[in-house]
Amino acid sequence: MKLVALSEVAQIERTIASAEECRTLPYVGLEHIEKDTGRFAPGFEGKPETLLATKLRFNSKHVLYGKLRPYLNKVALPSFDGVCTTEILPILPAEGELDRTYLWAFLLTPGFVEWASASVSGANLPRLSPQLLVRHKIPLPPLPEQQHIAAILAKVDRLRRLRRTARELGDTYLQSVFVHLFGDPGVDSHKWDIAPVESVLSRRGTQTGPFGSSLKRNEYVKQGIPVWGIDNVRENEFTEQSSLFITPAKYHMLSRYTVENGDILVSRAGTVGRMCVAHPTQSPSIIGTNLVRVAVDTSAILPEYFTALFAYFSDRVESMSSGGTAYSFVNPRTLKSLKIPIPPISLQHQFSHIVHKFEHLRAQQREAERQAEHLFQTLLQRAFRGGL
Repeated sequence: MKLVALSEVAQIERTIASAEECRTLPYVGLEHIEKDTGRFAPGFEGKPETLLATKLRFNSKHVLYGKLRPYLNKVALPSFDGVCTTEILPILPAEGELDRTYLWAFLLTPGFVEWASASVSGANLPRLSPQLLVRHKIPLPPLPEQQHIAAILAKVDRLRRLRRTARELGDTYLQSVFVHLFGDPGVDSHKWDIAPVESVLSRRGTQTGPFGSSLKRNEYVKQGIPVWGIDNVRENEFTEQSSLFITPAKYHMLSRYTVENGDILVSRAGTVGRMCVAHPTQSPSIIGTNLVRVAVDTSAILPEYFTALFAYFSDRVESMSSGGTAYSFVNPRTLKSLKIPIPPISLQHQFSHIVHKFEHLRAQQREAERQAEHLFQTLLQRAFRGGL
């Protein structure tokens, strides 16, 4: 397979968009392109944005490549005419010589990303020079072989998208079930009791994670007692991946921070206020510095109902309480004072049963998505190491 400079089979087109084009065409910024996936970010609507800055014109024949911080690996295939930030380079493949999807796939390969990341200039805002980019050599098989490789990768990419869409659609399911069973908490159509959170806590109540002086970085070990952090708390989902560890001796000193099955974990950093119900398979374990642990009295309220209420309707909860803010659940004292509706426990059990069944399905969806992503990455590397 021969190697040719990108400039021989493509050109970077930096045509300045007119004022009219900026007002009417969809705008793409770096924030609109996902890292590593080659796709536009979730929620990207492709609409004009009024920005007092120069923009570049592109169309559906281009490949969009993010030159700023190339280690973020932001590449996309637009299916529309639009304008983009000057931090994105519209690359036009030569018709009849370079397949557009083949080029898109090549720019996503780990080898190219590694080269681009090592070739940047600028300390604070590292960029890949367009002049350097066009001199980089790309493996160039005959066009029919490029198209064959592109077709296979495009098919697997569609599979990735379908797996992701299935998961995203599933994420809205529990909110619909919640509303069906309990209604809108802000409306209070059922006239259920409204009680402060403090009244439905168990004796273990709330607990903020250990401060830095109690648990220092150099006290973490490679294996031992898990310490859960913000990476383990997804929206309404607990994951045991990426935990830290401490020794049994250190755990003995920090046992007050122990996590039990069914405890609610709340993030105090990152995505502040995100919460989930913990079901750790490893015992014992503790919360880290950036989490709050909440233990409820399950004879009055179930953790699955509690987390769903705050995840989907935190603004309604605050409207029922005095002095609540968007970050109420980060401060245990304020959290205890918030007033929430308490539906019949039998109805909460019904919801909890649905949640557990859904969590099993969601785990299957995530695994299917992971396998599709692994297949794409495997084929991506094989394609440029000898073909498919």
